[in-house]
Amino acid sequence: MSEGRDLAAIRARYAADAMAWARRDGLENSRVEAAFAAVPRESYLTPPPWRIFSPGGGILDEETSDPARLYQDVLVVLDRAKGINNGQPSLHAAWMAEVDPRPGETVIQIGIGAGYYTAILAELVGEGGRIKAYEIETRLAELARRNLSSLPQVRVHAVSAVGAELPQADVVYVSAGAAAPDPAWLRCLEPGGRLVMPWQPSPFEGRTLLVRRQPGGLAVRTHGSVAFVGCIGAEARDVRARGKPAQPLVETRSVWLAAEHPPDDTATALYGEVWFSSRDV
Repeated sequence: MSEGRDLAAIRARYAADAMAWARRDGLENSRVEAAFAAVPRESYLTPPPWRIFSPGGGILDEETSDPARLYQDVLVVLDRAKGINNGQPSLHAAWMAEVDPRPGETVIQIGIGAGYYTAILAELVGEGGRIKAYEIETRLAELARRNLSSLPQVRVHAVSAVGAELPQADVVYVSAGAAAPDPAWLRCLEPGGRLVMPWQPSPFEGRTLLVRRQPGGLAVRTHGSVAFVGCIGAEARDVRARGKPAQPLVETRSVWLAAEHPPDDTATALYGEVWFSSRDV
């Protein structure tokens, strides 16, 4: 059996394992599993050798040039000095299963690293879709541009997506921690549009934030615990809270733009132009 066939079989097992974690949260998405099985992780990282480690540390931490070692639920260092890594596969499989990018849709991805999860999103939307990919770290953006050059639906932008003029999108996929979604990330969502991001309003608290545009507003669901490198310009130190949150973050049910709907007594947190509410949409 050739090395390529070996890796294809290893990727298939890895994809199934990643989705098995998602199923624990009641998520099922065969398209996402197939996309993880199809995309070679080693093609969308920094050149080998790769430093891989287990989330939370302590179980696995090694350097390898063997692509097969990448097909575990491990993180891969992209820039050690800045704390940037290629994130945990099971987490991203769950996120993609939740936002479910469909063929022909437009995805805005913020914080693409070297492009691995961008390539999986491109597989999900197909050649008829579009991926607008933003990476503020110039070196990584250039590497991602080279890695993704064969995918016509992907455009890499080596700029910040905080405060940017963004096209309308079906999915906004944020791979960097923010105290609150940037107003532009919310405004660009089409009807039925979905946003997923690490909501990190403090260095000690982070949860997955899922936003869906419904006819009555932007519905929110939060779950789990997450810890991502900060999104420059959108971290807690950059986006100051206005007043102490009135209720726990887990009670948040919706998010609003203050210019469209001023904060009221249901507010769970207020950040500049954006505020969160315990009220259902």
